Amino acid sequence: MSLPKVTAPTYELDLPSSGKKVKYRPFIVKEEKILLVAMDSKDEKQITQALVDVLKACIITRGIKVENLPSFDLEYVFLKIRAASVGEDITLNVTCLDDGVTKVSHTININDISVQKPKGHSDKIMLSKDVGLIMKYPSLNHFIDVGFVDKEVDGLSVVLNSIDQIFEGEEVTEAKDCTTKELQTFIESLTQAQFKKISKFFETMPRLKHEFVVVNPQTKKENKYTLEGLQSFFV
Repeated sequence: MSLPKVTAPTYELDLPSSGKKVKYRPFIVKEEKILLVAMDSKDEKQITQALVDVLKACIITRGIKVENLPSFDLEYVFLKIRAASVGEDITLNVTCLDDGVTKVSHTININDISVQKPKGHSDKIMLSKDVGLIMKYPSLNHFIDVGFVDKEVDGLSVVLNSIDQIFEGEEVTEAKDCTTKELQTFIESLTQAQFKKISKFFETMPRLKHEFVVVNPQTKKENKYTLEGLQSFFV
């Protein structure tokens, strides 16, 4: 006699980067065990791989390449999958900033966490009156390729891999049609002021972010906290 197969519920969300609708399911017991083992190991490479594997399994929509998604998309999707799987609340134990000693428990509802896009952020960068760039967000795949777990990421490498198009007036060149050397020569020919415009793209990139306040029960003072990135929600 074969055992019945339980069908998991499905949910839908909009990717913060593109607004594309993505369907997903909760992670199953086996996948949760993989995550817990990875988290306990404290090995960033193992944790990253576990997250990728679970996301690949839980995202139902076809054509979504997890490794090519921006990090903030991945973080947002994972939080939503986590909410559907084990509950919408995350409880954090924080140390009050005003005395550096008192610990307070604070619960955050995952639905209150969002990807925040700073005002004025744009993927179009004008380097001069006619010449500009269209940028794309660094993917998880790039950070894995450059070994972000084991060494400091080369800033120039991130820039080169984040260029989507270079245009001059109506003439557009796809970055994928250029060699790394050609792109590097182009970037190294820019002035500091022009390069600073590119740096601003990364500095103002959308981020998974949440702010909250707790009151120190000993001093009665308010303490403000800002969490950024997926890891900060699981400390």
